[in-house]
Amino acid sequence: MADGNNVHLIGNAHLDPVWLWRWQEGYAEIKATFRSALDRLNEFPDFVFTCACAAYYKWVEENAPDMFEEIRSRIAEGRWVVTGGWWIQPDCNLPSGESFARHSLYGQRYFLSKFGVTARVGYNVDSFGHHGMLPQILRRSGMDYYVFMRPEAHEKSLPNDLFWWESEDGSRVMTFRLSDSYGNWGEGGLEGKITKQQKLANQHGHGYMTFYGVGNHGGGPTIANLKLLEELQAREGGGQLKLSSPNQFFAEMERNQPDIPVIHDEMQRHAVGCYSSHSESKALNRRVEHRLLTAEKFAALARIKLDLPYPQQALLQAWENVMFNHFHDIMGGCSVKEAFDDVREFYGESLSIGARSLNAALQKLSWSINTMKPQIKSLSKDKHWQLWEQDDLGTPVVIFNPLSWEVEAPVRLNKLLSGVTDDEGQAVPIQKVRATRTNVDDKWDTLIMAKIPAFGYRVYWAYLDKEQHAPELVEPVKTDSGSLENSLIRIEIDSHTGYIRRIFDKQAGTELLNGSGAVPIVVDEHHSDTWGHGMRQFRDEIGRFGDAEVKVLEQGPLRGTIRVISRYNGSLLRQDISLCHSSAIVEVKVQLDWRERHKMLKLSFPVRAEQARSFSEIPYGFIERAMNGDEVPGQQWVDVSGLVPGETERSCGLSLLNDAKYGYDVLDGDIRMTVVRSPIYADHFGNRDDQVEFMDQGIQEFSYTLVPHQGCWRKAGIVRKANELNVPLLTVWETYHEGVLPQRAQEISISHEAVAATAFKQAEDGAGWIVRCYETAGQEADADIAFPSLGRQWSSSFGKCEIKTFYIPSDASQPVKEVNFIEFE
Repeated sequence: MADGNNVHLIGNAHLDPVWLWRWQEGYAEIKATFRSALDRLNEFPDFVFTCACAAYYKWVEENAPDMFEEIRSRIAEGRWVVTGGWWIQPDCNLPSGESFARHSLYGQRYFLSKFGVTARVGYNVDSFGHHGMLPQILRRSGMDYYVFMRPEAHEKSLPNDLFWWESEDGSRVMTFRLSDSYGNWGEGGLEGKITKQQKLANQHGHGYMTFYGVGNHGGGPTIANLKLLEELQAREGGGQLKLSSPNQFFAEMERNQPDIPVIHDEMQRHAVGCYSSHSESKALNRRVEHRLLTAEKFAALARIKLDLPYPQQALLQAWENVMFNHFHDIMGGCSVKEAFDDVREFYGESLSIGARSLNAALQKLSWSINTMKPQIKSLSKDKHWQLWEQDDLGTPVVIFNPLSWEVEAPVRLNKLLSGVTDDEGQAVPIQKVRATRTNVDDKWDTLIMAKIPAFGYRVYWAYLDKEQHAPELVEPVKTDSGSLENSLIRIEIDSHTGYIRRIFDKQAGTELLNGSGAVPIVVDEHHSDTWGHGMRQFRDEIGRFGDAEVKVLEQGPLRGTIRVISRYNGSLLRQDISLCHSSAIVEVKVQLDWRERHKMLKLSFPVRAEQARSFSEIPYGFIERAMNGDEVPGQQWVDVSGLVPGETERSCGLSLLNDAKYGYDVLDGDIRMTVVRSPIYADHFGNRDDQVEFMDQGIQEFSYTLVPHQGCWRKAGIVRKANELNVPLLTVWETYHEGVLPQRAQEISISHEAVAATAFKQAEDGAGWIVRCYETAGQEADADIAFPSLGRQWSSSFGKCEIKTFYIPSDASQPVKEVNFIEFE
């Protein structure tokens, strides 16, 4: 039999650490499964075992060290093969791009430190879909190959199970889709599976892999499995069937170089309900991903400028929690109810670590800013019980910007003030707004528009009693019970339904909506399970929220807000719709009290554009998708743009940004964001009795933003605006003190607006710094990058959608160099 037609028999033990059980049970099962695999290696001299997920190995290391040493020796021998390179087998749509980088960083470095090897093969056999930027992410993680199973053939047709998978930047990985299960089951059992693979190998003229072993709750290859394989090998004469590993399979494919297709696409779509199941864990994931990145950035800055110790081990623990929660049955929201108590605890610990690390850094920086005034002799609270202001000199408040570009955004200062000035003493407009407290008559805050330098800070001065005469706004926001309007845009709200009746771009003279917007549509999904198995769309509309109450909440020169409260059965939806001065962005804060079962809520935004196209964010990239109504995964934004109706040259569009949601559909220009769905916990079309419990009952809060624009989403800066929604400006109240830092600073400069810096952290070797950037618009870009506090400046050329990681040695005589996600050249 030709070498190219071998069937590689992959002994593995797929184990869900969480699914129909909690992580503690998964922890115990890992140890038992690994012991079983070691027993098989002792009993069958030709057996090879394959296993991914660094988290599993760490569990064994900490709880069964003798067994861990045995595994180490088998890995050195080559019979226990490490694959995957990631902390866990994650959901491959919902974690952020930087989260995938961290899976590689921490997973591969763990394998290298413990076993002297890194994974060459990406391995994700049970995840529900695979985003289109994964080939680049894999390549930059030291993995040139990928194995997956879903979507299966009935969900996505591929010309061949073996192919080159290409991402938008041009990166390619050799990829194999399993044509059957990752375990023993299948038509005809294990023997039937193997017979099928032999036929496919001979048909396609190249090798195939078939996986065997008891899976899901672990177990792995059994004695009976291996005896059967021995019998089949003897019957075949030992030729075509090989006890093997993914590494050996791909090495054979590289030698034989079969003629296989190149596929430039995402690998979707399986379990479309998982994009939206269990809203709480998804919202927590978005929040903690951004918090840890922000904490790292300012912790690094405080270490560089002020020698504050960098909390590397604490942040590592936080990331390990987050990566574990990325496991596909957790992130996909399809585990048992009790498991999500653990998810909440893991995210909570990481959020707390991030908060403490961030606070320490910000306070160290703010305390080191020179805010002293000549009149101050010593600190005293004679004037006010909360603020340290003396003699109408103002109180300094430091506002920080974690993003790599200048941000101008509304900032709420939690005191009622008479005036505010910037670091140069220039008065800024203010607005009295309702606070979240009701402390006697102390229930008001002050709103300002702050403009903060890129990855920097700025001191503003808050005055309790002394008015500061800011220039009058040329055209303040106009607000009444049915409309919001400024010099750029007019929004009209229907008083009966609460829907946005109109968004009119005043500068371009164009209507942006093709019908009503922000329409809360209730969809029936009794015919769906938790995963949405067999589903492609959720469009069986059975009702809409209505019976609206509409009232003015804020009415001022800087911002107007209209509150819309609408109802459906026992559920209540509250949307606070805001418009700021000199901005066309519509900001909406949502509180939903959801009491429906086997139903879904979508918010609809029909965009008025001809020959329209729809783009949306995926991890470290974007993708164009057909507007066919299919449920799809997305990250922080989705956009529909096209020609202004009746015109042939001018284009317009509308982007929908969010801070907590991951599922949506677009049909003929109508964007429908999936807000919530309420299936039964861990229901795979089971016997639905009166003991079942439904997801997402009760109150949840999130925000979304509408960005009307002329031209395309790239020119409108949608990537930046989406991050500004998700990464707010941060404030620290200060007092008077001497300091070595100025009252305003910019800590990064990137010359090209399409290049964003997403991460800045201490290098894992402790002897330098890591900054990660990517090109956001799908175009080539030459960028000059500077870090003033490090005294570093360099230039780099980015291909379209290219991710680059730069290592900045602490030794200034050493050059900045590019490294991969593992921080190796």
